Amino acid sequence: MNFTFMDTVAGRVERFDAGSGSFRLATIDGRTFEVRLDGEVSAELLRNLGEPYVDAGDHLRDMLTPGRHLFAYGIFYPEGAEPVFSAKRLIFLGRGSGEYRFEQPDWWINQLDEIAAFYRRAQFGQGPVDFRDYRTILRLGGDKTASHVQETDTISRLVYGMASAYMLTGDDAYLEVAERGTRYLREHMRFVDPENDVVYWYHGIKVEGEHEKKLFTSEFGDDYDAIPMYEQIYALAGPTQTYRVTGDKRIASDVDATLRLFEKFFRDHRRGGYYSHVDPILLNPHHDSLGPNQSRKNWNSVGDHAPAYLINYFLATGDERHLEMLERTFDTIVEHFPEPSSPFVNERFHDDWSHDLAHSWQQDRAVVGHNLKIAWNLMRMHGVRPKDAYQELAEHLARTMPAIGSDQQRGGWYDVVERHLAEGQEWYRFAWHDRKAWWQQEQAILAYLIIAGELGGAEYLEQARQAAGFYNAFFLDHDEGAVYFNVLANGLPYLLGTERFKGSHSMSMYHSSELCFLATVYTRLLVTRQPLTLHFKPGPDAERILRVAPDLLPPGRVLLTEAEVDGKPYEVLDPVAMTVELPVSSEALRVKVTLTPVQE
Repeated sequence: MNFTFMDTVAGRVERFDAGSGSFRLATIDGRTFEVRLDGEVSAELLRNLGEPYVDAGDHLRDMLTPGRHLFAYGIFYPEGAEPVFSAKRLIFLGRGSGEYRFEQPDWWINQLDEIAAFYRRAQFGQGPVDFRDYRTILRLGGDKTASHVQETDTISRLVYGMASAYMLTGDDAYLEVAERGTRYLREHMRFVDPENDVVYWYHGIKVEGEHEKKLFTSEFGDDYDAIPMYEQIYALAGPTQTYRVTGDKRIASDVDATLRLFEKFFRDHRRGGYYSHVDPILLNPHHDSLGPNQSRKNWNSVGDHAPAYLINYFLATGDERHLEMLERTFDTIVEHFPEPSSPFVNERFHDDWSHDLAHSWQQDRAVVGHNLKIAWNLMRMHGVRPKDAYQELAEHLARTMPAIGSDQQRGGWYDVVERHLAEGQEWYRFAWHDRKAWWQQEQAILAYLIIAGELGGAEYLEQARQAAGFYNAFFLDHDEGAVYFNVLANGLPYLLGTERFKGSHSMSMYHSSELCFLATVYTRLLVTRQPLTLHFKPGPDAERILRVAPDLLPPGRVLLTEAEVDGKPYEVLDPVAMTVELPVSSEALRVKVTLTPVQE
């Protein structure tokens, strides 16, 4: 190459030569770069949302010690046998070698607090929480657009984030948003079908002054004029997380009725799995009007039940029927999704589980994050229903994905790639670009955290730290708040088109809050082994057994060690089952619990 360019290198310091003003940086795949500190070089300590800039420029000699993990952004000059890399910005992940700021106990909690405050302020200002003013589209700084279409799934995702924020912080302002949002969904987005004894959810509503127009079928391009399974799935995400906190039986009734919808109209009782779409009139997955979505199954329709609502619903209820549905789902994934001819799973199928390689944008392509999502959720299920097949596929994906789905030089994870190499190719081709989306980083962080926490292995923890480092270094918007949708391969934010928004059809606090919640759970309870506090507020009509397990974790790894009810110590609890037997009350109870990892 005979041109200059700026780029990022992520890795660990191998040595520092003060005399020449350079250091050697080794990437995660073992390549080394000689990094020069020429001219003006800024250096900073990784910071969280809401934290000030911490200048490390005066401490470079002390901080460039062997083993330290950092990001270097600089200029490549085509001089000599190897290009010269002159750093202009350094980001250190901790104050000392082997330290990572995102492994501090409150890092992810504080981040979620900041994100929740951003969305609460953007949607409702400083006034009361009124979901009539909710907007699906939010600009970069949280400003609203003129569009007043309210999508069911984006409200549900916001509700999920607010309920999760309450569980970690105990801030009533967030629970208020979650409860009001759940009520708004029930009153405006829910359709009760008494004839079939099911509930299904509108795509959304278009608000026109004091009037609203129901949008029954999807308005999204791939799913237009149909009822897609994934929209029904994500309609449950927020209410289910709120149910974990409040025990509101009306939520449970809606979830149960939606599950009946899935079983009656979406499930393939003969061949297994769930269809991706049904038509809006007959609720038939085989109707000709569905066009390319006729008699189809995909990752979203089969696998997204688990992370979106079903694991959380099982955690809240302990109902074995939900665990059986989870097991059936993961058995289906293990049986049908892997394919020997590609290291990536297949994601789209015909009725008979033959591969659908003609879908509009996906064709024979892999969504990198879905492979990581499968690994993450298989390990969650493995914690309660251990199966060799679950662990084997999870570990296979965890071992193979970094070399083909991650950026081994800069850090971070890619988006969509071709599943097969063409003749003469050595790199799996990008479908459109080499940008990196926020939600795919989440899948990587959670997958490698839970695998490292459950199985051990320095290589898994290294991948988790690499992914968390890239996400926290480049996705946090320290100017406007919350997180960016996409960044370029080098980590700079990509702010064009719909990807410049903080609220959209695809983004509404869900993935960023899920990451904060579960990264806290996995880091504290499985990796650094520190106690975790969670908050609940069951109402007077809630079941008197409150289940407080934070996630599907291996038996015996975590115990419920303390509980408070309305600020007073409370001892009617089961440490192993992680349940609290609540007293009868005419008011909602404030319950705070402490979960403690068992020291091996």
